[in-house]
Amino acid sequence: MTSNTPKQPTPLLSMIPVMVLVIMLFVTIRIFGSDILEGGSQMVLLFASAVCCFIAIFYQKIKWSVIENSISDTVKGVTPALFILLIIGALSGSWMISGIVPSFIYYGIQIIHPKFFLVTACIICSIVSVITGSSWTTIATIGVALLGVGQAQGFSDGWIAGAIISGGYFGDKVSPLSDTTILASSVTGTPLFKHIRYLMGTTVPSMLITLVIFTLAGLSHNTITDLNIDTYMSVLKETFYISPWLFLVPVVTIVMIVKRVPVLVTLFVSAVLAGIFALFFQPHILMEISGSGVISSAAAKFKGLLITFYGSTAIDGGNNEINQLLSTRGMAGMMNTVWLILCAMCYGGAMLASGMLQSITSLFIRFMKRTVGVVASTVVSGLFFNLTTADQYISIILTGKMFNETYKEKGYESRLLSRTTEDAVTVTSPLVPWNTCGMTQSTILGISTFVYFPYCFFNLLSPLMSIIVAATGYKIKRNTDISKF
Repeated sequence: MTSNTPKQPTPLLSMIPVMVLVIMLFVTIRIFGSDILEGGSQMVLLFASAVCCFIAIFYQKIKWSVIENSISDTVKGVTPALFILLIIGALSGSWMISGIVPSFIYYGIQIIHPKFFLVTACIICSIVSVITGSSWTTIATIGVALLGVGQAQGFSDGWIAGAIISGGYFGDKVSPLSDTTILASSVTGTPLFKHIRYLMGTTVPSMLITLVIFTLAGLSHNTITDLNIDTYMSVLKETFYISPWLFLVPVVTIVMIVKRVPVLVTLFVSAVLAGIFALFFQPHILMEISGSGVISSAAAKFKGLLITFYGSTAIDGGNNEINQLLSTRGMAGMMNTVWLILCAMCYGGAMLASGMLQSITSLFIRFMKRTVGVVASTVVSGLFFNLTTADQYISIILTGKMFNETYKEKGYESRLLSRTTEDAVTVTSPLVPWNTCGMTQSTILGISTFVYFPYCFFNLLSPLMSIIVAATGYKIKRNTDISKF
């Protein structure tokens, strides 16, 4: 257990923790269903981590301190994301109770025609995410508001979330303000704007196909009756003080993001501003949230405001669907996700320390003989890292570093690697239930990853488009005489 020359794991041995994870997740999902994030998936990740650690310590002779340090490093890497997630919980609650989201829904129902809602929602989220460079911020703000509009117009949760996430990750992929875009270009040594321009070769076709699908789906949608829409609008009007003045908070939020104010600061300020607006515009709701037993109205409002930030709220709108729409979970509602992220980082850290990830991905290099094989191997590797490390940042770094020398040796430009990495990792991360992005988007929208997965067409098409474009050889240059596929 204290050897300085640990054994290198074979690919077959390295697959054991992965198979344990997959099999246990399959069984757990069948048993728990949509409640798997309440603790079942967390325990599965810990058991898979334990299997990995057992092999590493007793077979590979790796010191426990090495594994522990690796886990600590991976957890440290996602610490900012954990704080952002908690602040998003407070933001979601304050934006709802202050009347910002209800106002978006109220006016959105009147402005956006149901037949074109899905494509409009996707375009809006695309524009906002390009401007902000953040899918998380886009989905937690504009996305939540659009979710309410879509539900009021009778769309299923999966279709709505698919449109929102597709648009949100378009900007996360191509915006020069996006941290993943900057990371992918820097890890591969590709100039940022050269990377972004090259991304358009796969990103634009994927998005165009996505918009066509959402347009056709919207045109075939059976529009909810005017009576039901009127019911939504009347309940919102009776429950909240609806006013365009409430949109000042989103405007200030977008300005801060454009000014490159740190994300954590921006979200916190936005939540506080929304809380102040709630005191002025929705005092009656804060009184309702506080409940009975409060000495004065001022104390009741203060108590209601704090509950809005940290706890669950339920407002009676006289309709179960509307009640569900107006409910919030605050920071406390994010704790299961935080717990899941920590467990996922334990698994990723153990797999990295044992060398099992590197052993498995070495198999992909064997198929890198032609251009399409090179790109396909990179895509599969990126997807594998998203599944096993449960974090898009780690996946981008590992994919970029692992294939960097191989691409150089085969004469490919670095921009091909940076584009393929983004196609494979950035946009697929919200499709993995235990990935930090999948857990976050599922928690923010209140919709299971398994529900929205089939409708995130942009996210599903991007890695496929990367392989298709590679097969055609479009704008793929090599510095050697090796023939292209």
